[in-house]
Amino acid sequence: MNIRFDGKVVAVTGAGHGFGQTIARSFAELGAEVHASDLSAEELAQTAAGHDIRTAVVDLTSRKDAAAWIAGIGKPVFCLVNNAGGVAGQVKQPIEEVDDAAWDVIFDINVNAAMALSRAAVPGMKQLGEGRIVNITSGAGLAASLTGIQAYCSAKHAMVGLTRQLAQELGRFNITVNSIAPGFVRSNAATERQWESYGAEGQKALTDRIAMKRLGTTQDIANGVLFFASPLGSFVNGQILSVDGGK
Repeated sequence: MNIRFDGKVVAVTGAGHGFGQTIARSFAELGAEVHASDLSAEELAQTAAGHDIRTAVVDLTSRKDAAAWIAGIGKPVFCLVNNAGGVAGQVKQPIEEVDDAAWDVIFDINVNAAMALSRAAVPGMKQLGEGRIVNITSGAGLAASLTGIQAYCSAKHAMVGLTRQLAQELGRFNITVNSIAPGFVRSNAATERQWESYGAEGQKALTDRIAMKRLGTTQDIANGVLFFASPLGSFVNGQILSVDGGK
């Protein structure tokens, strides 16, 4: 089957680098009208270089701004990819030292943003009579996190819950909601720092735990998203797909 997304509107968050950049470019290369958001105009420009991608700088910690971005697209979104997230520059620390602001910002950029964007996009999907929501969670949404960051692990677990609940609610409208749970991928500055922190011995141990004996790539993650969005995934709903090379 020759998968194409011609005429389909796709919105991708956190598209300035890493997973989001590759996801946005992959959809554009397959004919979709791609709308990409991030905090950095410079990074978004790099994403759009050589591709027909419409970009917008959006602070997803503001639910109002998140909704306004979806509304500003001006037409119903067929596929929403909630990729924005991460650890907000934080590092592991004891729970008694975690302050409210540190906890809240991770929830804001992960689960709260996904909720606000989904809430804004769903009416248009109902109007279309079809839709796809793909949440980028993490192996940390299924088990303890390698980062050791309590809020990150908790937020990714919450995104898994949101995925499953919305799948049940929206399936009757021909809207599927699924999640990609990546294994460790060297995809951005944060994961590079994390990788370096393991040292040679820790890096080998992490890779050895993967059945395929290699780290994944951003394209591996994008391929899972494309599957969920394509006709091949039209009857797949409420699923958490671990793209981690096997453990």
